[in-house]
Amino acid sequence: MRQALDMTHSLQILYEDNHLLAVVKPAGLATMGAAADTPSLWKLAKDYLKRKYKKPGNVYLGVVSRLDSPVSGVALFARTSKAAARLTEQFRSRRVKKIYWTLVEGTVTPLSGLLTHHIARDEANRRMRVVGATLRGARQASLGYRRLKIVQKKLSLVEVELHTGRKHQIRLQLAELGHPIVGDRKYGSRRAFGGGIALHARRLTVEHPVRRENITFEAPLPDAWRRFGVRMNDEG
Repeated sequence: MRQALDMTHSLQILYEDNHLLAVVKPAGLATMGAAADTPSLWKLAKDYLKRKYKKPGNVYLGVVSRLDSPVSGVALFARTSKAAARLTEQFRSRRVKKIYWTLVEGTVTPLSGLLTHHIARDEANRRMRVVGATLRGARQASLGYRRLKIVQKKLSLVEVELHTGRKHQIRLQLAELGHPIVGDRKYGSRRAFGGGIALHARRLTVEHPVRRENITFEAPLPDAWRRFGVRMNDEG
């Protein structure tokens, strides 16, 4: 078992044991579901395990947490079906802690708060929309946020704790607040980011599926954040 930052076969490893594999997903790479000839984080992780352990056949690897393609940060895989089932149940019952950092346009006020909306898919425009609670397909989305600091006078560094795990949830809810994520043109941003969008899954805490103790994975910020003056110690 190890818990150290490592780079092997273009995969940045945060943690690895017989049950789990936590890695850093770079912005612009799909978690999974890409075409057969297109790279994905899941494919890279399976290839890493196959090479490292010299497995001749198929390698089991369950996707536990997914990130949108333009989002960076912690991604967690299960190395056994039992671990996958136990972790999936934790996510389903909201017993995990998911912390994101994001740079958004404007000055976020109030300094902290809770956002709750009902959202649904807009298939025609390939995005999500805020809708009425009674609309067919509407699902409740909830998150807590706090502003960490003002960046370059016109941007806010915000920490988000995700309470639900809806598609594009953070992107949509912050845009609905009037503060789209930098680089996220789909949800109204007018600023370029340079490497996906300014949304980073910074920290994930789960209960280890076998040892039954909490374990936290933390991903370093990508280089694209540095030109905005954001550092990992900007906790506020």
